[in-house]
Amino acid sequence: MRKLRSQRTIKFMANPCFHSSIEGAQHGAKTLAQFLAYAKKSGAAGAQPSNFMLQNSKGGLMSAKEIKNAFAKAKLKLDGVSAHCPFWVHTTAWTGSPTIRPFVPAEVAKKSSAEIEKWAEDYCLRVMDLCAELGVKIIPMFWGVAFGWEMATGYPWGFWKGADYDLLEEGKERFVKKTKKLRDHARKLGLYLAHEIHGGTAAMTADDFNMLVEICDGDKVLAVNADPSHCWEGEDFETRFRKVGSRVYACHVKNFVIRRSMPVRMMKPDWPDRGMQFVDIPTGDLNMTRYAELMINIGYPQRYCQVMGTKTAPLVVEAESAFRDLDATSANGIQYVRDHLCFPIASGSFEDGMGA
Repeated sequence: MRKLRSQRTIKFMANPCFHSSIEGAQHGAKTLAQFLAYAKKSGAAGAQPSNFMLQNSKGGLMSAKEIKNAFAKAKLKLDGVSAHCPFWVHTTAWTGSPTIRPFVPAEVAKKSSAEIEKWAEDYCLRVMDLCAELGVKIIPMFWGVAFGWEMATGYPWGFWKGADYDLLEEGKERFVKKTKKLRDHARKLGLYLAHEIHGGTAAMTADDFNMLVEICDGDKVLAVNADPSHCWEGEDFETRFRKVGSRVYACHVKNFVIRRSMPVRMMKPDWPDRGMQFVDIPTGDLNMTRYAELMINIGYPQRYCQVMGTKTAPLVVEAESAFRDLDATSANGIQYVRDHLCFPIASGSFEDGMGA
């Protein structure tokens, strides 16, 4: 007689694999202490401050002890350091674009492109040293416009290659050379540089990122910071993050809406007038539960926990809105992630307990 399947039970993990966290770059007006107090009050279990929040009054970086004490006082997990801006400046300065100026000191902004690049490289190296001392082995960031602004438009001009130039091949060589020192240092420290696939960066699609990995001979420090809100021009988040799944070491949670009959690319500086808008987590076009499930399926939480030595991985809220107050939007996002995305994970199939 066969064994009755009804004798078997469905097992679940006692705890979720995720915890709710928040990114600090949008909250730059706050000090580290103010940011952590806000995160705690909003219901977060952890936080990911920006590099700017870790600067001291003398223009240097706070000590690891000061930062650890601030997190201990707030009773929050240190989920990483958002270093998007300095890394982007480093790989974009060569273009001479004024868009880098908001992210560097005023006196540095007056220097030549080469000098700004050198400043950014030194700054990124110091941020990496600090992260290593803090035990933060995954750094969310993005590489800058290594292939030039012409290619960063993504528009198929047909003029990217001529008789005496090739913007794609030149960009590949530029990326490998400009990032080598940073990648070597990260590898030495055991860090992962988690690029956020994003418009106006060195990798705007999953295929772009895989190309960077290829030209850098599979460098293991090249990781991905997943963010579904940048999947709004044909490549959905399921497609994008499955292509780079084994390299997803960090994760943002953010939502958007596409307004019907409006172009998503337009020269409108005011967000309320744009065709694509970032919005609060619950009401955007993206199904955030499916996104969280995808992160589990591609192994993000297991990968993060193994590298960081933690029991749960952060879902880092980066909620923005063209209409709602920033603090209210972020607090709503933190609570949504806490209440809806940090669910218990099945350790067996729902079919296991079925049948007679």
